[in-house]
Amino acid sequence: MGHFSVSVLGKDRPGIVAEVSRILYELGCNIEDSTCTILSGQFAMILVVWHEKLQTAAELDASFDEVRRRMGLLVTVHPLKAEEVVREKSFSGRPHIISVYGADRPGIVYSVARELATRKINITDLNSQVVGSKERPVYVMVLEVDIPEGVDMKELDGVFDRIKKELSVSISVRPIETLEL
Repeated sequence: MGHFSVSVLGKDRPGIVAEVSRILYELGCNIEDSTCTILSGQFAMILVVWHEKLQTAAELDASFDEVRRRMGLLVTVHPLKAEEVVREKSFSGRPHIISVYGADRPGIVYSVARELATRKINITDLNSQVVGSKERPVYVMVLEVDIPEGVDMKELDGVFDRIKKELSVSISVRPIETLEL
């Protein structure tokens, strides 16, 4: 039995999730974790699947040949070791949302991510896009992060104030209320 990561990339169109999940269902795979999004018209999906009998990525990989050809998808399969599959949250901290808005320019993601990494703040999700007209593009980035208990929030606000001035962006941080299931 084994766990595998399955990555799917291709031009966005209806039916990609249906086809990929059909193949996995017909093989007897269980989808344990997944995410998908559309980036500039390109569909991207990553899944973690489990199968009770399949041992190698090659056994799973060949099943996607027809959908690769028919839908023009890039599908890659990688085996995962048992210790690489984690169900519990591997980072302890307080969840927050960080929103960044401003004129589109290089360095926004790096500047914010660098300061978060320096403080051992884990980015658990990041979405960004350019919105607005071609004449007035606005860069929008939303991050979900886990902020460790020891992080000085006033100091972090000061760092974000510096980034705001350097890059002419707006940055806001707010806690997320969580529910334990």
